[in-house]
Amino acid sequence: MPAADVERMFARLRELNPHPTTELEYRTPFELLVAVVLSAQATDVGVNKATRRLFPVANTPQAIAALGVDGLKPYIATIGLYNTKAVNVIALCEQLIARHGGEVPRTREELEALPGVGRKTANVVLNTAFGEPTMAVDTHIFRVANRTGLAPGRNVREVEDELLRVVPREYLQDAHHWLILHGRYTCKARVPDCPHCPIRDLCRYPDKTPGEPAPPPLRDA
Repeated sequence: MPAADVERMFARLRELNPHPTTELEYRTPFELLVAVVLSAQATDVGVNKATRRLFPVANTPQAIAALGVDGLKPYIATIGLYNTKAVNVIALCEQLIARHGGEVPRTREELEALPGVGRKTANVVLNTAFGEPTMAVDTHIFRVANRTGLAPGRNVREVEDELLRVVPREYLQDAHHWLILHGRYTCKARVPDCPHCPIRDLCRYPDKTPGEPAPPPLRDA
């Protein structure tokens, strides 16, 4: 996608949603970290239902560690892979207490050293909790980046690196949220909602869903 079209794309997404954020519910960096770990192969809606039960009871590393694996499981049993996630979350809490004074670290290396935390989770925490211009590539972003021609890549790391290269700096802080939301609600996997897509004319996808194109976003007079 030409640089001018990339600029137009993000200008439109920002106009439609000036202050995007994660749909995971959290109040502290630790709550966000736990929610993102729980969200692997699960929906944000499902995670929020679980954390609404968990966080009022335990929302610090010390409190969750005190539950133990068996004590944590009932709170997250509705989430996929909850047995493995319970083990990881307890180990994560214990490591935060032992190595970081119970605080969420602010570097990628320290985050990725935590149990259950990979590059994508670290990127989400760095971006959303700490304001770093990172790019957390999930299935939605991977699809949108390849389908639109914005940042084609064979794997998530290639897409991440390309997005960091092509997204204009003024949009980089919020780009990850815009792309996730676009993939979740418009550029959907099975049947993309091309007729109502605000960037349809910029998109390189050859098999657009037929229908009347949506009008361009309204601008302030």
